[in-house]
Amino acid sequence: MCCFSGHVSDVSATNIFARVKADREYLVYEMTFTADEQTAMILPIPIAPGASEKAVEFVSLDGYASFFHDLEAHFIRLWSRTLTLGGGMGATRALKVQAVGAFEASFAPTLADLDRLDPRFRIPRDTWDHLPEYAEFGFVVFKLRPGKAVNVHPMAFSFPTRDPLTLFFPTLHIHDGTIQEHADFDHVFYTQNKPKGTKLQWPGFWWPGEGAAKQYIRVDRIGGLVGADAPCSRAPLVMRWKNADILIPIERAD
Repeated sequence: MCCFSGHVSDVSATNIFARVKADREYLVYEMTFTADEQTAMILPIPIAPGASEKAVEFVSLDGYASFFHDLEAHFIRLWSRTLTLGGGMGATRALKVQAVGAFEASFAPTLADLDRLDPRFRIPRDTWDHLPEYAEFGFVVFKLRPGKAVNVHPMAFSFPTRDPLTLFFPTLHIHDGTIQEHADFDHVFYTQNKPKGTKLQWPGFWWPGEGAAKQYIRVDRIGGLVGADAPCSRAPLVMRWKNADILIPIERAD
């Protein structure tokens, strides 16, 4: 689940891949949702200070809808083998809208820029006023078509991050303009970065993959989002947990 501008009756099976390289973070996001009306998913991101509207680079994965399926299949094979072996601001100009596969996407560099969106695709400003930690964030917006149990190709983009030593997973939940202290998570996280230390502030366990990603991911279809030669790791979170983004300290990834 994440932040939606309108009513969404169900969200499940969320998969997020995140990777930091140098000063840039790469994100791939997939979920299944049910909505009766057109809405938008809004992802606050820790954008580097002073970033422009062009700072976010969207990647269309309409030609690789099975990205997360391929990732999960790799870990299923590992588990099977283990078991076998016993082991705004008054502006009138609208935000730029880009066609990214099946989506229309925009990037608002600041909270004020969200006012440049169609009102249908905004979360009320007073909701954000209750979240002062996002005052300096940027906001990626994907417009979603209505439907029941909708599952389309993953949404993907990269951005210059303000903290290259922290892996950022956008998991804040805002539904119907409300923020609950805790939320129900049905997420699987993937990364190629190495977590720093062992005292992580969440209950996830990173299951290491085996071999270079290019052995089980079509890296030619992923637009540089995934490093070809590094392995991937996986961590599920299926429980009720603190309603916040998940931040993982990592080793430097140059």
